[in-house]
Amino acid sequence: MQQDNIYYYLLLAFTPYIGPISFASLTQRFGNAKEVFKASSDELRPCLERPDQALDALLKKEATKTVEESLTWFEKNENCRLMTLLDEDYPLVLAEGIAPPPVLFLRGKSELLQQKMIAIVGSRHATVQGTKIATSFAKDLASQSWTVVSGFADGIDSAAHRGALNETASTIAILGTGIDRVYPAKNRDLAHEMAQKGLLLSEFPLGTAPLAVNFPRRNRLIAALGRATVVIEATEKSGSLITARLAGEMGRDVMAVPGSILNLQASGCHKLIRDGAILVTCAQDILSEYEKINSKQIQKKTFRQTQINTIATDDSKNKSFRQTSIDTDANDLSSTVQSSEQTPHHETLDLNQQKQEDAHRTALLSAMGFDAIHPDDLAQQLLWHPADIYATLLDLELDGMIMTTSGGRYQRIR
Repeated sequence: MQQDNIYYYLLLAFTPYIGPISFASLTQRFGNAKEVFKASSDELRPCLERPDQALDALLKKEATKTVEESLTWFEKNENCRLMTLLDEDYPLVLAEGIAPPPVLFLRGKSELLQQKMIAIVGSRHATVQGTKIATSFAKDLASQSWTVVSGFADGIDSAAHRGALNETASTIAILGTGIDRVYPAKNRDLAHEMAQKGLLLSEFPLGTAPLAVNFPRRNRLIAALGRATVVIEATEKSGSLITARLAGEMGRDVMAVPGSILNLQASGCHKLIRDGAILVTCAQDILSEYEKINSKQIQKKTFRQTQINTIATDDSKNKSFRQTSIDTDANDLSSTVQSSEQTPHHETLDLNQQKQEDAHRTALLSAMGFDAIHPDDLAQQLLWHPADIYATLLDLELDGMIMTTSGGRYQRIR
């Protein structure tokens, strides 16, 4: 984005009473953030969730200071970044089930957001045993290429971060404060270490205090990023159960570690299990859930590759099966042009585009088979950009060819 455009983008995103839903509505209506500030009150009002407060803040450009502070923070601090919805590496999973935050403050390894992620959450008042379990789970998962996501709170969250931090896939902390604040204060050393080896992430402007209202917002990001949410020790009124509920509503897997019936910190986990959460007692239980799926997909991929190789061998007169299709299309188009020179050029382009889209749909359906599969696995199989995967999945879902299932997976139904 050009400097002028990023300024207005941030100005709109940080304006009080403009949440992710209003931001999306405004930018869709007016095309970009800069045009929003040229619009009249009557044009803006229908796009706002809280029009009376938001209109006044927009007209006064109340977020000017926040924007300037954010840009200064980004320019003067190493290993820091302002990520926007327009960035190619913005995590697409944040658009599944929630209104994605327009801006993310990042400190550390932003590439971790492109990895397979699992959320681990639990009580702030964890027992010694619960802390050991969280550390062990996180260490084993991160060593097997699963990035661990948690909320940086005391207890289970901090134990999970520490367990994963020195492993291959590391860990991501979703903060309920501005990224320039450390809460709880006792985690200051952990925060500095995560800025080097992991990732700190916040959607809140700089200086935001640890207000109670911020943490449910933080929890929805934890639930959205994780392919599954694992709860280790939680009472029945714990915020961790809110994260688990959000994960379930988004179609993610929910897992819980059981404990003693005499331990109140395990009561929330037992409730989750009664309600259908997957019972897990070690990291391998979690890994096995996804190894089963991956094993099936590898078998289908091998079978599909064998079919492609057979076609390529039989069609030795051409370089590849795909080239044969292209040549055939070209001949068909050539014949059409010769028979009618009045065929508009844009119709030919539309035909080629439609054939390309049909080929994408066919390839994706073939890779899916009829078992539930996660978009990340499809991207690895087909070597496509995740954005292309999600776009084609949406197209197929609208046509009733596939459906969403648990854990953010998709399943072919026709």
